[in-house]
Amino acid sequence: MKSPRRTTLCFMIIVIYSSQATLNLNLESIVHPSILRGHEPAGEEPPRHKRAVASSSPAVDEHTVDIEISFENASFLEPIKAHLNSLSFPIQVNSTDQVINILSIEVTTVCRPAGNEIWCSCETGYRWPQESCLPHLTCQDHGGSPAGNHCSCLKGLPPKGPFCQLRGDVTLRMSVRLNVGFQEDLRNSSSALYRSYKTDLEMAFWKGYRILPGFKMVTVTGFRPGSVVVTYEVTTTTSSPELMRKANEQVLQNLNQTYKMDYNSFQAVTSNETKFSVIPEIIFEGDTVSLVCENEVPSSNVSWYHVERRSDVQNSSRFWIYTSVLNNMTSLSRFTIYNITQGDAGEYICKLTLDIFEYEARKKINVTPIRISANEEMQVMCNSPVSLNCCSDIHVNWSKIEWKQEGKISIPGNSETDTDPRCSKYTLHANEVQCLSGSAGTQVVYTCEFTSAHGARGSKNIQVTFTSVANLIITPDPISVSEGQSLSIKCTSDVNSYDEVYWNTSAGIKIHKRFYTTRRCPNGTESVLTVKTATREWNGTYYCIFRYKNSYRVATKDVTVHPLPLESNIMVDPLEAVVPLRGSRHLKCCIEDDEDYKVTFQMDSWFFPAAKEVNGKQVCYKYDFTANSVFQCPKHVDVFCHFTNAVNNSVRSTSMKLNLVPEMTIMCQDPVIGVGEPGRVIQKLCQFSDIPSSPGGPAGGIITYECVGSQWKVKRNNCISAPINSLLQLAKALIKSPTQDKKLATYLKDLSISTGKVENEVSSFPGSLGAIINILDLLSTVPTQVNSEMMTHVLSTVNVILDKPILSTWKVLQQQQTNQSSQLLDSVERFSRALQSEDGTSLCISQTNVQMKGMVIRSGHPKSYKQSFVFADSDLWGNVAIDNFQLENLQTDSSIVTVAFPTLKTIIAQEVQGENFTNSLVMTTTVTHNITMPFSISMTFKNNNPLGGLPQCVFWNFNLANHTGGWDNSGCYVKEVNEDSVSCSCDHLTSFSILMSPDSPDPGSLLKILLDIISYIGLCFSILSLAACLVVEAVVWKSVTKNRTSYMRHTCIVNIAASLLVADIWFIVAAAIDDHHYILNETACVATTFFIHFFYLSVFFWMLTLGLMLFYRLVFILHDTSRSTQKAIAFSLGYGCPLVISVITVGATQPQEVYTRKNACWLNWEDTKALLAFIIPALIIVVVNVTITVVVITKILRPSIGDKPSKQEKSSLFQISKSIGVLTPLLGLTWGFGLATVFPGSNAVFHIVFTLLNAFQGLFILLFGCLWDQKVQEALLNKFSLSRWSSQLSKSTSLGSSTPVFSMSSPISRRFNNLFGKTGTYDVSTPETTSSSVENTSSAYSLLN
Repeated sequence: MKSPRRTTLCFMIIVIYSSQATLNLNLESIVHPSILRGHEPAGEEPPRHKRAVASSSPAVDEHTVDIEISFENASFLEPIKAHLNSLSFPIQVNSTDQVINILSIEVTTVCRPAGNEIWCSCETGYRWPQESCLPHLTCQDHGGSPAGNHCSCLKGLPPKGPFCQLRGDVTLRMSVRLNVGFQEDLRNSSSALYRSYKTDLEMAFWKGYRILPGFKMVTVTGFRPGSVVVTYEVTTTTSSPELMRKANEQVLQNLNQTYKMDYNSFQAVTSNETKFSVIPEIIFEGDTVSLVCENEVPSSNVSWYHVERRSDVQNSSRFWIYTSVLNNMTSLSRFTIYNITQGDAGEYICKLTLDIFEYEARKKINVTPIRISANEEMQVMCNSPVSLNCCSDIHVNWSKIEWKQEGKISIPGNSETDTDPRCSKYTLHANEVQCLSGSAGTQVVYTCEFTSAHGARGSKNIQVTFTSVANLIITPDPISVSEGQSLSIKCTSDVNSYDEVYWNTSAGIKIHKRFYTTRRCPNGTESVLTVKTATREWNGTYYCIFRYKNSYRVATKDVTVHPLPLESNIMVDPLEAVVPLRGSRHLKCCIEDDEDYKVTFQMDSWFFPAAKEVNGKQVCYKYDFTANSVFQCPKHVDVFCHFTNAVNNSVRSTSMKLNLVPEMTIMCQDPVIGVGEPGRVIQKLCQFSDIPSSPGGPAGGIITYECVGSQWKVKRNNCISAPINSLLQLAKALIKSPTQDKKLATYLKDLSISTGKVENEVSSFPGSLGAIINILDLLSTVPTQVNSEMMTHVLSTVNVILDKPILSTWKVLQQQQTNQSSQLLDSVERFSRALQSEDGTSLCISQTNVQMKGMVIRSGHPKSYKQSFVFADSDLWGNVAIDNFQLENLQTDSSIVTVAFPTLKTIIAQEVQGENFTNSLVMTTTVTHNITMPFSISMTFKNNNPLGGLPQCVFWNFNLANHTGGWDNSGCYVKEVNEDSVSCSCDHLTSFSILMSPDSPDPGSLLKILLDIISYIGLCFSILSLAACLVVEAVVWKSVTKNRTSYMRHTCIVNIAASLLVADIWFIVAAAIDDHHYILNETACVATTFFIHFFYLSVFFWMLTLGLMLFYRLVFILHDTSRSTQKAIAFSLGYGCPLVISVITVGATQPQEVYTRKNACWLNWEDTKALLAFIIPALIIVVVNVTITVVVITKILRPSIGDKPSKQEKSSLFQISKSIGVLTPLLGLTWGFGLATVFPGSNAVFHIVFTLLNAFQGLFILLFGCLWDQKVQEALLNKFSLSRWSSQLSKSTSLGSSTPVFSMSSPISRRFNNLFGKTGTYDVSTPETTSSSVENTSSAYSLLN
C-alpha cells in the first residue's frame, strides 16, 4: 500500500454481504474511500440448515470485502466506529440485477503514527496472519506485552496484505431463558415438543448469529428447568460484545413471541480464547510457581478457582494474584504460589468475565516432592577416604547443591561434580588430628541440599560415624591349664563403640554367650572368656572379634589344655571297706584315659607309688594296703589317689574309707565285696561289684550292701546300665563343651535310640531311670533353640521312662526322697520354652505316655488357642484354651506349647505326701517368650473321682518344699464341676492338675453356704453392735467414769469395740480381694492382712489389759496408781505390742513373698507358719485371762463378814455364773475353737461353732460388756427418762437415783439379774470420796456387773 505522507490514520473495514449477482457496490452513502480492494470471501460454507431455508430461492453467495480508509485527522476514527455500530443489519442495497444484503461491517486493522514509524494493530477478535508476522518487524515494548505474545502489532502495513484476519473458530457455550412453564417432554429429545422447540429456536439463532464474523453453525443442546433454560452452542470467531448484543437482538426479532425469550438472560462461555501457561513445567515442593492466564479481551475481571478445594483463590501470604490490561487490548492475570505444597496440587480455573462472555481456561498442576537417595548411615574409619553420594530421583538441572555438617567434631570434605547431573559427591578424609581416639564412635550428620531454579529445597541427612581402628589387647601371658582347671582370656579395646563382640573357635564356630561377658568401660571395651572347668575340647586357638558396622578387629590367643582326669571321672574301689587288723586290702583307681600320669596313693601324710594296669580302654592304678600293728582298733583311714600330669598339675580322687576292726568280729566275706562285721553297710561302684558287666562299657552308679548274718545282702541298687552310663558321661562333657549347642541335636537322637533299646534295663535299675532324668535336666540347660525333630527325640525318651511298667521303678527311685519327678517336669518345660517351629504354625507330637500340641503366633489377628488331649489307654482326657485377645499380647513368632502326661500324676503322688490325689492328666503350657502381662488360661480335666471330695485346681510350684516342688493353688480356681469333668482357670502358665480336698467344704455345698450366711449376718450384727456400743459409751461416759476403776474399765471396753470394728471392716475388704472372680492384688492383700492381724491382736491385748486391771484391783487393794499412768500402760500394751508383733511378722516373711496365703488374704500357714504370730499371742492371752478369771472368782468366793453360809454359797454360785458369762466373750475364750480349724481333717462342727461365736462377738460385747452394766443402764434411763417413769421418783434409792429398768429391783429384769447374782451384796456405785480400800474393792467388783 502506498500511503500519502500526510496520512495520519488509516484503518481497514471488512464488509460481509450476500448477493445473487456480480458485485456492484456503492459505498458513497457510508464512506469515501481512497483505495478499494476486493477479493473473494475466504469463509466456509454456511451451515446446512441455513442453505435449507434458502433452498427455494436462487443460490445465495456471500462475499467478504476488505476496505482501506485513510484519514489525515485521527479524530475521525471513533465517529466512524460509532456510526458503524449504530447501523442495523442486514442493510439492503438496491441493484438492477439482484438484491444485495450487507450482513455486517467491522473495523479490523488500525494504523497509527508512532514517532517516525507507523504501528498497525488488530482490533479485538482479529490478528495478523503468520505470513505477515514473520517478514515484518513487530512493535517493540508494545504496552509491556509479554514475550511469546501473538503477533497483533506490526511496524507498517504489509504492502501486499493480507490484513488482520479473524481468529480461529471458537465454540461459545450459550444459554438463554424462556419465561414459559417447563414441561417434562423437554427432557426427552425424541418428543414432538422437544423437536418443535429445537427447530424454531435454531432457525431464530441462525438468523441472528449469521451476522457474526466467521459464523458457522448453531446447535440447541438441551433444555433444563428454571422456567425453560435453553442451552446451545455457537461456532464462530471471536466477536465483540457489541456485535453479540446485535446478534441477540436479531434472535429476539426472529423468534415467535410466544416463547417469551428474556433478552437479559443471554450468557456465553468460551474456553479456547485464553492462553494458560505454568512456570516451571516440573514443579517441586517449595517452588515459587506462576500461573499466567492471557486473553486478548481487554478486561481485568479475572478470578481463579481451585477445583479440589472448591474455593476461589484469594490473596494471602502464599498466594498473590495480579491482573492487568496491556495496551487496552490484552488481559494478563498472573497467579503466584509461594513455597508450593502437595496440598496446592490440582486443577485451577482462570475465568475472565466481560459482559455476557466468560472466557475460561483450566490447567492441572502436579507437585512433586524432592526425593534424594543416599546411604543414611555410614561408618568412616579414620585415615581412610570415603565419598558420600546424594542423587535426586528426577532428571533436572539443579541450580545449586550444597553440603553441610553438624556434630561434635568438624571434619570437612570436598564437593565434586558427578558425571550424572542428578548426583553430587562429597569426599571425606579424616586424619588423626581430626579423628582422635577419644572421638571414636562420634557421629556427624552431613546434609546434602538440592535447590531448584524456582526456590524448592530438598535435603538428605547422612549419619557418619567416625571410628578409630580398634586396638585389641588380649591376655599376654601364655595360657596353659590342665583339665578340670579354670581359664580366663581377657580381650580389651580402646574403642567403646561396637555392634557386636563375640568369640570364635579355630574352626570358625561361635562360642555361646554363656561363656563370656562384655562390658563398656570409660576408655574402651572389655570382653572376658571364662571357662570354669576346662576340658580337652578347649585346646586350640580362640579369636576375640569386635565388629562395628562392616569393620572387624580380631585378636587371637592359643590355649593349651593338658590332659588330667576330672575328679568325677576317677573311679575308686572300694568306696568303703572293712579291713581286719593285720589284714590287707587291694585299692585301685581307674580312669578311661591312657595318658602318662604319675599316680600315688595318699594315706594321712604318707604317699605310696601305684602299679599301673591296662584293661582295654580302662587304666587302673593299684596299691595293696596292709593294716599292721601300728594301727589301733577301731580306726578310720581315708585313702586318696593323686594323678599328676606332665606340667605337674594334680588332681585328687574321692576318698576310700577304710575301717580297721578286730579280726574276730568279721562274719561276712566275699572276694569282690570284701569283709565286714554284722550290720555293716558299705557302698561300692557298680562296675566293681558283683553285678554282671555289659559289653557297652562300665556300669555306673553305686550299689549298697549290708552284712546280714554271714552274708552280704543288697540293700539298695542304684546301678546305671553301661549304655545309659556312657550317655550320662557324654552329657556331662557336652555341657562343658564350647560347641554344646551344635552337638545337642545329635546327642538327643542318640539318647532316644539308646533309651528305647534298654527299656527293660530301665525298668530293672532305678539308677538308670534317675540317670536319664539327670541327662534330660543337663541337656535342657543348653541355651539353644529346639526344633521339632529334637523335641520328638526328647518326648520319645520321656515316653519310655513314663511307661506303666516303669511306675514300680519310679516308686523305688522316690524312696530316696529325691525330687526326680519335679526335675523331669522342669526339664520338659525348659525344652518346650526353647521350641521353635521351622515351617508351620502347628506343632503336634503324640506318644503313648506323652502328647504335645502347640501353635506359632503369626502376624495379624491370631486365632484362639484350643488343644485337646485324649489317652484311651489311661481313660483320661483334657482340654486347654486361651482366648485370642490374650494371644494378641504375645510377640510374633512366639510358640505356645502344651504337653500332657497321663501317668506323671501317679508318679508325683508317690513322691508328695499329705496330698489327696485323683487320677487326672498333668498338662504343662509354656510360651517361648517371657510374658509381662497377666495371662489367663482355661483347662478342663476328666474327673475320675466325682464323689471323692472337693476338686482343687493346682499347679506345680517348683519353689515349694525347699525347691523340690509341690502342688499350689495360687492364681487358680475351679470354674465348673460336672459329673465327669472339672474346669479350671489360672492367671499364669506352668504345669496344672486337680486335687481332691475332703477337709474344705464344697463351694456349692450346704455347709459352705451355711458358714457364709453365718459369717455375713454375724458381721452385720457385729458392726452395728460395736457402733452402738461406742455410741452408748459416748452418751454415758461422764456418768460411768467417776472413779479410776470405772474409767479404765470403760476405756478398755471402748478400745476393744473400736479395734474389733476396724478389724471387721478390714475383713470385708479381704473378702472382696479374695473373690475368685478377680486376680488377687498382692499389694492390697498384704496391706489387708497386716491391718487385720494388727487390729485382731489389739482386741486381744485390750482384753488382756482389762483382765490385768481387774486382777490389780482385786489383789493389790491397798496400792494406788494415777489415772495417767494406768492409761499409758494400757495404750502401750493395747496397741504397742500388736504393732511390734505385726511389723516383725511382715518384715520377716514378705521379702520371701510368704507373708500371706496363696488363695486368701490371711497369714500364711503352709510355708512359714506366720499364723503362729497370731495364734501364740492369742492363746497366751486366753490362758492368762482364764487364770485371772479363776483368781477373781476365788476372791469373790471369800466369805463376807456377817453373811450366812447358805446365803454366801448361793451368792457365790450366782457370781461364778455371771463372771463366766461376762468374761468369756470379752476375754476371747471362743477363739479357742478356731485352733482346731487350722489343722487338716478338722470336723465341720468346729468350723460352725467358731464361725458362729466369732462372728457375733461384737453383739456379745454390746450386751455383756456395755448394756448389762447397771451403771450404764441407770445413766441411759436418766438420760432418756419419760413421763411414765416420773411416778417412780418418790421410790428412789438411798443415793437418790431412780431404779433402772435393768436394775436388780426392776420387775422386768429381776429374773435375769438374779441369774447373774445381783443380790445387793456389793455397792457398785461407790463414789471416789470413800476410802481407798473400799473404792478399790467395790470398783473391782463393779467390773462384773
